[in-house]
Amino acid sequence: MPVYKMRDGSGEVRPKYVVEDMDRHGNVRTYLRRKGQKKIRLYSPVGTQSFIDEYQFALINNYSLKKPPKIEDKPQIATTSFRWLCQQYFKSAGYKQLATSTQTVRRQILDRICIKDGDKPFALLEPRHVRARRDAKADKPESANGELKALRQVFAFAVEYDLATTNPAKEVPYLKSHSEGFHSWTREEVEQFENHFPIGTKARLAFSMLLFTGQRRSDIVGLGPQHVKDGWLAFTQQKNKLRKPVKLSIPILPELQEIFDKTATGNLSYLVTEFGKPFTSNGFGNWFRKRCNEAGLLKCSAHGLRKAGATIAAENGATDQQLMAMFGWSTSKQVNLYTRAANQKSLAESGMHHLVKK
Repeated sequence: MPVYKMRDGSGEVRPKYVVEDMDRHGNVRTYLRRKGQKKIRLYSPVGTQSFIDEYQFALINNYSLKKPPKIEDKPQIATTSFRWLCQQYFKSAGYKQLATSTQTVRRQILDRICIKDGDKPFALLEPRHVRARRDAKADKPESANGELKALRQVFAFAVEYDLATTNPAKEVPYLKSHSEGFHSWTREEVEQFENHFPIGTKARLAFSMLLFTGQRRSDIVGLGPQHVKDGWLAFTQQKNKLRKPVKLSIPILPELQEIFDKTATGNLSYLVTEFGKPFTSNGFGNWFRKRCNEAGLLKCSAHGLRKAGATIAAENGATDQQLMAMFGWSTSKQVNLYTRAANQKSLAESGMHHLVKK
């Protein structure tokens, strides 16, 4: 399977069913080819966002975005099919109001379902069918829950727009996940990264922005000098930006200001690629992952630093309300997801004396 580098240096694309053929003139052409179906020409330069858009369109529509067939030859999609329902959902306000990254993930999940079951009548989908799909991925609960959530949203749209009377996915509960998610950096790992990448390097700048702001990588890649006012960073978090925007103002710690002062940065984004362009969120995640590997931190990631920051702050006495204000959380439940280990350590320290008879 071909692997294409994104042209902005932000990461790699590994599209399924994509092949390359050479014509009689020696020109390389790119196609989407699935077993038992006619191959579809992909015209956009590989490794570009346009290529990804064209690829995803061809996956779900079964013809080229750049060169659609004549009206009389255009494949007709039954208005009773799950594929057709997905197409209507992609046009809805609810889908368009999702963050771009969420749209991409949601569409990829539904595209995969459509490849096998897209032509089946959506009205015949029952909870038992959804449950069977979920149970087939019991060994990967996060993946199973992601598909279940996508189906819930599609059928919630269908019910709202009178295309269906019930939401079969809503009756199926999510699987419980025993995963603790991204590895939270330890203090020793923080020191190891700092020792490997001195102040002045782009890796240290990225690390410090993640740790000393406590923000997600999707926010870090967009932060720049224009967000600074009187020593504070003021910005709107990217997650749920269109539905439930969270506006934050956080002070720039002296440790972070020192990094800014001693590091070359971009004009509108502190962090830029080798081509001088802002990172995409996924591209930055891949880039930072490689820097962690270079420092010998194979378990560490960008998101793990957010967890580490919350844990360190909690261990140092930050209250739930303070943590919510720092990290942009709306409920204490979110705080507990990140600070469970810190709370256990603090409570154990204060409670162990009860084991001794007075």
